[in-house]
Amino acid sequence: MIQNLKRRLVRRLASLGPRYMPFADIATPDLPLRRLLRLSLFQVSVGMTLVLLVGTLNRVMIVELDVPATIVGVMIALPLLFAPFRALIGHKSDTHRCELGWRRVPFIWKGMLLQFGGFALMPFALLVLAGKGQSGDEPLWIGHSAAAIAFLMVGAGAHIIQTAGLALATDLTPAKSHPRVVGLMYVVLLLGMIASALIFGAALAEFSAGRLVQVLQTSALVCTALTGIAIWKQEPRRPPRGAVAPTADPSFRESWARFCSGGQAVRRLVIVGLGTMAFGMAEVLLEPFGGQVLQWTVSETTSLTAFLALGGLLGFAYASHAMGQGDEDAFRIAQQGALIGLPAFALVILSAPFGLSGAFLVGNFLIGFGAAIFGHGTLTATMSRAPKGQAGLAVGAWGAVQATAAGLAMALGGIIRDVVNASVGPNEVLGGLSREASGYVTVYGIEIVLLLITIVATIPLLRGLSRRPPAEGGAEGESLAFHPGDGMIDSAAGSR
Repeated sequence: MIQNLKRRLVRRLASLGPRYMPFADIATPDLPLRRLLRLSLFQVSVGMTLVLLVGTLNRVMIVELDVPATIVGVMIALPLLFAPFRALIGHKSDTHRCELGWRRVPFIWKGMLLQFGGFALMPFALLVLAGKGQSGDEPLWIGHSAAAIAFLMVGAGAHIIQTAGLALATDLTPAKSHPRVVGLMYVVLLLGMIASALIFGAALAEFSAGRLVQVLQTSALVCTALTGIAIWKQEPRRPPRGAVAPTADPSFRESWARFCSGGQAVRRLVIVGLGTMAFGMAEVLLEPFGGQVLQWTVSETTSLTAFLALGGLLGFAYASHAMGQGDEDAFRIAQQGALIGLPAFALVILSAPFGLSGAFLVGNFLIGFGAAIFGHGTLTATMSRAPKGQAGLAVGAWGAVQATAAGLAMALGGIIRDVVNASVGPNEVLGGLSREASGYVTVYGIEIVLLLITIVATIPLLRGLSRRPPAEGGAEGESLAFHPGDGMIDSAAGSR
């Protein structure tokens, strides 16, 4: 009797895991959850890098090191120069031939080395840039050049790691699991960013040049360790060179032409760019809007980050659940995210003339929620509809468009806000709005227009949904078994 009760209890506890533990249902006997969680550690490394470049160093360079904001903006924008090359990196990882039998791992390793080198150089470059070097009279070009190289190396490393890492996740998992895999990877990214922000804030609470060097060098070691642990024994090895007849690899131009030839790939990338810009223009304006227009304190505006992050986490969870059931197409989910953005920005706009702080907070939450759903849907569609053998190129193309559009959106948002405010006199009122609010509201209005264009652009994709198979022969069959062309043997074959 007691033994029967024990067995029933054990079975009951085992059944609770997949039901209530997030993302537990994407695990398979060949790919257990602990292996997926270990693979997702590369996203923690990328999250740490984003927090350092866009958040921590942004403030440290301007406030503590007294570096002009223009130079800071240029340095932070430098990693975007590498973003368009993500498609090329993805293509190279699709066709790479390695004596050890890997495709993705060598690129992740190279990205890790670039990231480490950039972080190792960065603290000293920043001190020279700020005129706080050993002698204090080093030529300006040394600081500018060294800082530019450091930022470019770190950004390029993060782009390479994320592109090849997501392609590896695509290789290892069946197409039906891609929605939840994307959700897992980006939830880990958000959690890594939140934890990193708290740790960096505490470490640099009492700023000094020595403490900055310690934080950046420690970050280099931690990022390297996390990425190394993430890729350890993850990618199955192909037969060594000579085991199969070699075939000529397609050029990037040929692969890109093939990628763009079917499935309305160009339209999908245009939708990614439009939607990303629609959500991204407010990225650097929400907190200043709260301070200047709603007269919030610094402590009150910091709550916006929590609301955006909470909305993002719930958005990823919702999209993972909806697409994981197999009832929703990825681009239908992306369209839902864009639709949610419409009332989100409307609430933010309405908070300006009436001083509605509650509407502003709800709007911020919905912006994070809608942006997460949109990003999840577009990336899942990209992974699932990648042509056979082109998962890396597809993920790289998505990342290139997304990162470039996000950078342009942030820059345009600031420029439009400044131009509109400069065109309004100090005592003028534009449409019932104060001078301070006019520029912000103009940007938010433009974002609503971009969201409407994005929604309209998704309609042809959804019309053809019933006439198109759920996957276009891509990721679902890409790494099932041995392909003579590239000699890959996927250990996940049995799970598909």
